[in-house]
Amino acid sequence: MSVEHIIELKGIKKRFEDNFEAVKDFDLQVKKGEFVTFLGPSGCGKTTTLRMIAGFDIPTEGQILLNGEDISKLPPNKRPINTVFQRYALFPHLNIFDNIAFGLKLKTKNVTYKNAAGETVTRQEKLTKEEIRAKVSRALEIVDLEGFEKRSISTLSGGQQQRIAIARAIVNEPEILLLDEPLGALDLKMRKEMQLELMAMHKELGITFIYVTHDQEEALTMSDKVVVMSDGKIQQIGTPEEIYNEPHTVFVADFIGESNIYTGHMCGIREVDFCGAKFACLDDLPVGAKVDVIVRPEDVIMTAPEDGTITGVVQSVIFKGMHYEIIVESGDNEVVIQSTRSAKEGDTIGMCLEPDGIHVILADTNQNIFEGELTKHYTVEFAGGEYACDVTQLYAGSSFNGDGVLVDAEGQEIETAGVKVKVKVPVESIDMSDDTENGDGVCGHIISLIYKGDHYHYVVRTKDDYDFHLHDEYLWNENDYVRLIIPKESIEMSLLGEN
Repeated sequence: MSVEHIIELKGIKKRFEDNFEAVKDFDLQVKKGEFVTFLGPSGCGKTTTLRMIAGFDIPTEGQILLNGEDISKLPPNKRPINTVFQRYALFPHLNIFDNIAFGLKLKTKNVTYKNAAGETVTRQEKLTKEEIRAKVSRALEIVDLEGFEKRSISTLSGGQQQRIAIARAIVNEPEILLLDEPLGALDLKMRKEMQLELMAMHKELGITFIYVTHDQEEALTMSDKVVVMSDGKIQQIGTPEEIYNEPHTVFVADFIGESNIYTGHMCGIREVDFCGAKFACLDDLPVGAKVDVIVRPEDVIMTAPEDGTITGVVQSVIFKGMHYEIIVESGDNEVVIQSTRSAKEGDTIGMCLEPDGIHVILADTNQNIFEGELTKHYTVEFAGGEYACDVTQLYAGSSFNGDGVLVDAEGQEIETAGVKVKVKVPVESIDMSDDTENGDGVCGHIISLIYKGDHYHYVVRTKDDYDFHLHDEYLWNENDYVRLIIPKESIEMSLLGEN
């Protein structure tokens, strides 16, 4: 490991007693003095990862290295790491000075001296009152609360209490400061002020900050590096500019800021077809490839209808202070525009895009692919369910005889029980039903949904932890419990081991 990396996480996994895997295959390097933010929705594993760095949780697998030394099993009090929590965790019965000094009064230092025999002796001693007073004063100066030493915690505002929590964390001079959604309890105006103050503190202290939040603006405003997480995995690591302008997945594009996301295909060299028109782009992907197209609302240019690459009818106009948010219906697609210019509801307008306003990535999932097994009843079992299928597609020249038995071209019976197969189901072929009591197929919860202009892309997770991707024009809610309906004719199979 390079000496410039203060902390490194290698192959980290965290599995709890109920076998729930909160963090999966997490790899990260953090440089000294860097401001790194873990960003993601609730339940994505960001706080669990922070707790493992702090020592409150132990990784099930993997290593956490601090300056090259494995600290995975080191207790929290032995790590040069302090944590600031969302709820502050201040002591209400102590004044501000004693809250900040609490850790210092327990801290010891090595003192070397010569005894009466002239021998050099090292022993541990507690900090003196003068040393503690000086450190507390310095910490209060950094958080801009000088002179507050004797005040009671109950007399402070939420923002001031948060600063005291930060002062208590930095007074011990940690190498790394962990911050777990520390601004979550503050109002909007105070959050924005504290963002700037945290950036100033980070610059002045020069230590490593690792920050957890679900607020995209916080992450983009303060960070040197953003780690976007979902479902216990890292989705993308990069600078705020890279994360916003060059998302690697539709999840990142949808989660960071606002996006128009469409399904399309590459129709030429650096040319993409979506929304019923062809657009020049900068991404050089294979011609014919199915792609997801990401367009930020601020990159859509409004024109006269005759000047636009596509046209549409204005459905709504909302003034949002810095810009107007304009929703346009173009064919079956919805286009969201952010512009300093307004438009009139009901008007037909033109829209065009510059090549650098279009970001194209290979489509996340076009097919659901599973390993399955045929049964003696000529059905196929996969992903926790049993489905009717056409087994004749597996055996050239096969058919069913008059007795309903599968036979080959010579009339010999084909045994199907236990035959291993690869199963493919296109995302467009699966339907959802809210009737979870009756019918064939498996049931599961919707864990993700992304709007793609004329349809929603859903991910449904079954009780056996299989994920199904599907498209639906109707809006369902995250966590809805649904039954998946897979038509017989949509199930494609090949014998396992074949290409």
